[in-house]
Amino acid sequence: MNKFRHILSISLITALTFLLSGCQFAMLNPKGIIATSEMHLLIDVTLLMLIIVIPVIILTFVIAWRYRASNKNAKYTPDHAHNTVVEIVCWSIPGIIILILSTITWISTHKLDPYKPLDTKSKPLIIQVVSLDWRWLFIYPKQHIATINYINIPVNQQVKFVITADSPMNSIEMPQLAGQIYAMPGMQTKLHFMANEIGHYRGFAANYTGDGFANMVFWVRADDKQEFNKWVKDKQHSPHKLTMAAYNELSKPSKNSKRQYFSLPEDNLFNKIIMKYKKPAPHLTMTSHNIKVTDR
Repeated sequence: MNKFRHILSISLITALTFLLSGCQFAMLNPKGIIATSEMHLLIDVTLLMLIIVIPVIILTFVIAWRYRASNKNAKYTPDHAHNTVVEIVCWSIPGIIILILSTITWISTHKLDPYKPLDTKSKPLIIQVVSLDWRWLFIYPKQHIATINYINIPVNQQVKFVITADSPMNSIEMPQLAGQIYAMPGMQTKLHFMANEIGHYRGFAANYTGDGFANMVFWVRADDKQEFNKWVKDKQHSPHKLTMAAYNELSKPSKNSKRQYFSLPEDNLFNKIIMKYKKPAPHLTMTSHNIKVTDR
């Protein structure tokens, strides 16, 4: 018994130390409307499950204490097999919780669909995202710039990620701004999000892809519209141009995770990256990023 109390005391002290340490979890400190909705969903689901979990944990200790070997007053009923009240409680409450959880999941899955544009009046800023080994390439097609491992976005403006991979399948995640979604070669996925506060936010690869995976981190700078426009104009004059030849060098596996900035003279670079994985039928030819039907 003394050993049990000692273990319990250490566990409680460790838990209190952890809670009072001032640590901030990214998911519990959202800075965007999608991340905020996800945090509320996480809290609601956790509280609902605790309705079952807490009584079970308490009853585990109560039963273990009541029916310990040294308690001679505990009633011994080896032939007990059924109790209607207990059966109703044990099955009805979890059943109701599961019904509520399934309803919440159904609603939130459609509400937080990453492909679904946000319900805002602002036009989305389109950023094309390419997962490389082991870096993130971000292309601003309308601004004619591109970056490595860093993006700048206007605060309170919707952002639309169009995502692919020129490497093994990966996954992109920004816990304080939006959820996780996969990047796959030859395909594109979408993610809509918006930052509510000015600041720097961390993003990373959430799918293991090899040696350089651990350093595949990027940063998102949310700034006011004026500062964002200044940043764009500055990068448009970058001496480094992301031509197709430059991209071919950039796409080679590398653990160099430093930020890089490019002006973008190459049109439809993102489409060309996707189309390189599309094998046309024998009677088709590929010209640039377009597939054209030819006569047999």
